[in-house]
Amino acid sequence: MMRTRPLKVALLGCGVVGSEVARIMTTHADDLTARIGAPVELAGVAVRRPSKVREGIDPALVTTDATALVKRGDIDVVVEVIGGIEPARTLITAAFEHGASVVSANKALLAQDGAALHAAADEHGRDLYYEAAVAGAIPLIRPLRESLAGDKINRVMGIVNGTTNFILDKMDSTGAGYQEALDEATALGYAEADPTADVEGFDAAAKAAILAGIAFHTRVRLDDVYREGMTEVTASDFASAKNMGCTIKLLAICERAADGGSVTARVHPAMIPLSHPLASVRGAYNAVFVESDAAGQLMFYGPGAGGAPTASAVLGDLVAVCRNRLSGATGPGESAYAALPVSPMGDVVTRYHISLDVADKPGVLAQVATVFAEHGVSIDTVRQQGKDGEASLVVVTHRASDASLTGTVEALRKLDTVRGVASIMRVEGE
Repeated sequence: MMRTRPLKVALLGCGVVGSEVARIMTTHADDLTARIGAPVELAGVAVRRPSKVREGIDPALVTTDATALVKRGDIDVVVEVIGGIEPARTLITAAFEHGASVVSANKALLAQDGAALHAAADEHGRDLYYEAAVAGAIPLIRPLRESLAGDKINRVMGIVNGTTNFILDKMDSTGAGYQEALDEATALGYAEADPTADVEGFDAAAKAAILAGIAFHTRVRLDDVYREGMTEVTASDFASAKNMGCTIKLLAICERAADGGSVTARVHPAMIPLSHPLASVRGAYNAVFVESDAAGQLMFYGPGAGGAPTASAVLGDLVAVCRNRLSGATGPGESAYAALPVSPMGDVVTRYHISLDVADKPGVLAQVATVFAEHGVSIDTVRQQGKDGEASLVVVTHRASDASLTGTVEALRKLDTVRGVASIMRVEGE
């Protein structure tokens, strides 16, 4: 039986994503009513600049007092798309305290304080949903914490930032340098005026923390995630990758240790074989590869950012939360029962591609090989090119720990015949 009294929604933020949420709520109102079982009413919109014209939104709904809006008491669901840590954290907590459930797209806040927010939601018997916080429109959070809830997930690896994937794809397909590709991304609107959060991996690291926590039923905070940006990736790195039948992607990788006793979460550039599904992800698209015991290998692919795609994920959560509200139930909360330790990056085992500038004279290769052997790092292949007294040496290792590789590189730098370490890159997806 259809309920006639509407469920009231407060919208915090009305930028690119928020305005699309409001538009879809208006244009799809009848469909949303049918799917939820009750009308959904936009009861207020909190913004910083009330004078700005917002098409399709009644000016009477607009307020600068977000705190008063979430504390009204008649609000059923608060949709938070303002981002950042504060005031979002305080507003979400106040929403729970005053009886509202919350839908959020705030990856930074969830990566930093997700446990506390889940605890507040549980205390007040409310929902906290955040599909839009990771990979935009791609359904990923719900499959991990619901569809795969009966399975054991061993690895989650993916491209979770469209800006960096656009830049690296341009470098790969056109031979452009990093700055040239970044300039094009900025001109097309894929990169912010200050792209630091994207290109230095902060955005992807927050998403990795969220994914690892859900996949491994363990609390993983942003500080637990190892992070490297991709600003040092060069055209030469792509040339080396092509020689190996690979390309380069900025990856978020969350893994369960082979013995099952710990997990790791990391973000860094990596070479991946062209045969791997993630290698074909082009432009600003996202894709996440999940490996589990029973389901095997799954891949989730689609637009990872933008107003409409992100709003699609927000509305999906809104429908689920409203249905829960009508039934008097709540959806899945935090699952951290496993409480596995998060291992440091030094324990991570993977393959490496190391490019060295060396003197072009006899015995250099033997010296380098000896250093690798002394540190327990097995060499897979070596390629050497030399001219006019200078040479380059490219070494690809078998799987080795990050700690042992770091010790190897430190020792190589001390050799008189090694002029410098041109690049070090991990090789993943094999």
